[in-house]
Amino acid sequence: MMIFLAFALPPKPAFRVLAFYSMKVEPDHIAFAQNAIGFYKALATKDGFEFTATTDWNRLNDENLKAVDVVVWLNDFPQTSEQKAAFERFEERGGGWLGHHVAGYNDKYTQWNWYVSFLGGGVFYTNNWPPMPATVLVDERHQPVTKGLPAKYLSPANEFYMWKPSPRANKDVKVFVTLDPANYPLGKKDLLTEGDIPVVWTNTKYRMLYINMGHGDKIFDSDIQNHLFENSILWLGKAWH
Repeated sequence: MMIFLAFALPPKPAFRVLAFYSMKVEPDHIAFAQNAIGFYKALATKDGFEFTATTDWNRLNDENLKAVDVVVWLNDFPQTSEQKAAFERFEERGGGWLGHHVAGYNDKYTQWNWYVSFLGGGVFYTNNWPPMPATVLVDERHQPVTKGLPAKYLSPANEFYMWKPSPRANKDVKVFVTLDPANYPLGKKDLLTEGDIPVVWTNTKYRMLYINMGHGDKIFDSDIQNHLFENSILWLGKAWH
């Protein structure tokens, strides 16, 4: 008598995420990345997607990205022309991207014009220091990224960036969350005193989302903000898959 054993195949992940981070950066950025990896791994188990993290930025190449739906930059950005070109091709063909905090840093020395345009055209101008909690305003509460969020909430201690011009000035940019002007002056050593400071936005020409939160080990202390992060990764993964 022949006996056939049936083995259940593991469910296919809803989408695949590859996160990049670095260990030779500011200690506060390393702390954020380590916390973020644990957070997103737990979300992957809960929400049924695949999450892998690596410090090998050379995996940002055409062949490897064929099996990836969403790329996440936790605390750094690509350094070589090959890595940058592969990312550009990934985005131009519809790949997803989530960038946290320093992933969006750019200035006159960056010399990556495509990326400045990708972020919406703003160039880093200044920031608050030290990292401090701040109230943020939820601009559009009925979008997938902001669904379930209150009109405003207290974001845990973070170093908030300001860009000039504001990404909001770009007609292709949709801002989801903005630093509340009621926080001004924000900081002690370095102050944010005025101006429009978006902290979460998308350039609608691409499948991308930038989130300015990502400095230090307090970022995941808010259940409200964690809901924003969960909405974001699911929007980039499921809604576009």
